[in-house]
Amino acid sequence: MTLSSANPEGKKVHLISLGCSRNRVDSEVMLGTLFERGWTATADPDSADAIVVNTCGFIQSAKEESIDKILEAGELKKSKDLKLVVAGCLTQRYKKQLAEGMPEVDLFIGTDEFTRIADLIEQDANADKVHTRRTNYLYNEHMPRINTLATGSAYVKVAEGCQHNCAFCIIPAIRGRLRSRPVESVVSEVSKLVNTGVKEINLIAQDLAAYGRDKGSDQLVDLLRAMVKIDGLEWVRLLYVYPENVSDSFLEIFASEKKIVKYLDIPVQHGADSVLSRMNRDVTSDQIRATIRKIRSKVPGVAIRTSVMVGFPGETEEEFQALKQFVEEMEFDHLGCFTYSQEEGTVAGRMSGQISEDEKLRRQNDIMALQRNISKNILLKHVGKVLPVLITGVSEESDLLYSGRISTQAPEVDGLVYVNDGSVKVGEIQRVKITDSHDYDLVGGVVESLESF
Repeated sequence: MTLSSANPEGKKVHLISLGCSRNRVDSEVMLGTLFERGWTATADPDSADAIVVNTCGFIQSAKEESIDKILEAGELKKSKDLKLVVAGCLTQRYKKQLAEGMPEVDLFIGTDEFTRIADLIEQDANADKVHTRRTNYLYNEHMPRINTLATGSAYVKVAEGCQHNCAFCIIPAIRGRLRSRPVESVVSEVSKLVNTGVKEINLIAQDLAAYGRDKGSDQLVDLLRAMVKIDGLEWVRLLYVYPENVSDSFLEIFASEKKIVKYLDIPVQHGADSVLSRMNRDVTSDQIRATIRKIRSKVPGVAIRTSVMVGFPGETEEEFQALKQFVEEMEFDHLGCFTYSQEEGTVAGRMSGQISEDEKLRRQNDIMALQRNISKNILLKHVGKVLPVLITGVSEESDLLYSGRISTQAPEVDGLVYVNDGSVKVGEIQRVKITDSHDYDLVGGVVESLESF
């Protein structure tokens, strides 16, 4: 994602944001901080006075993408006078290696100090260029931020860090342990966003269901109760809810409140108990099954997204087949399948039984082929229905189409609704009659009606 602005005045920054939605919020804060100092954004790196690469350092492919973007910016710097800033997870994780290996970079900023970017980018050239102190940073509603998601939608990060100890994951080492924002802080930020025309709030954290546990209590239900009272807010979406933390009190409000869209992103990782145990996941496959069935029984029509991993160290063919059977049985509405990445500093990175990349890709392709058919059959059931769709803008596929999402499609990770007919209002939730479906996307036209959804 490249952040841009049409404002032609002031020094110009070209900001490249990589990785997850949580990283995107950090990028938006950096952009807002720079805007307050008189900077503007440009989509053209050739016209920039500074290039900021907000990196991801989670897995190997993300690290490689980050390095590629930094090197591209470094090449441009050879021919023009600009500052090159590398921020985010990769900097926090590899500060020493990056500083020694990339002298062309003017500034390295970690995950706790990026809010100082305006001061740091304008500092004397001889000043320290590595800033990765641990400060237990916690985002709040007072920080300047430029929302860059499609019109009508925004992410809101309710916590930093993670309290889990998954064997494959480096996030706690990069981002620290769980730190939850106060409920009042989140509600204040959401209210401000709604006042700017945002209709959909996507709540994000490493594990939303753990929100508040660092303060001694589960606070997600309290937060939701406060949010649904905000006038003008139409959709509240919950991303990343771990199955072992789904409570009855949460399910009660999830089922009953109309503003909370009936969509949950529940990372399960695997369907074989032996692999889940090696992953240090505090849940069994039967517990996951029971949780999903309970959710579906209490919330008919709920859409569930998940992520699974193939090629974890020692994963046998039998264990992989157990995962396939699990995916086929559960019939998730949306699913992402990732190949295991051996990461230094993790428990799994030191395990024996590492699996070849070719075998990982074979297993990934098998899972996604299975999921493609599941998704296609689920979406086919929408044809002929009139559904609420958040219109997000002109389609990237064609200027003749608009794109949007039904409530059971999350931004950036799920499919789209392509709107080819009717009077479209970008940023609004409109009635769309679904006329066709594909593997992951829907097609339809806006219909005029006074009937409610």
